[in-house]
Amino acid sequence: MTVTENRLHQLFLLNLVLQLFDGIATWQGHWLWGEGNPVLHVLMEWLGVGLTLVLFKAKACAFLVVLRRCWRYREAYDALFVLAVCYGSFSFVPWLVRFMSLIPV
Repeated sequence: MTVTENRLHQLFLLNLVLQLFDGIATWQGHWLWGEGNPVLHVLMEWLGVGLTLVLFKAKACAFLVVLRRCWRYREAYDALFVLAVCYGSFSFVPWLVRFMSLIPV
């Protein structure tokens, strides 16, 4: 399969949206359940929740920009695809399920 710049750009945007979702969900979830990631937990106590999330999400988005700029390489597409699957599976779905459990039936 030939990777086009357009296809890679779509994956890039999907990954940005997943990062944004993860940041907002972590912000909201932190106040309800605390932080499960021990590294983030320590840094949140030291730097504060907002600054820690901004720094970690900025780093992740900067990495996505680097991958986006490497659109000519098949590995960039593969990396963006794997990242989207991982964030979808290990962030989006679990947060969605957790927040849905708060809605009274």
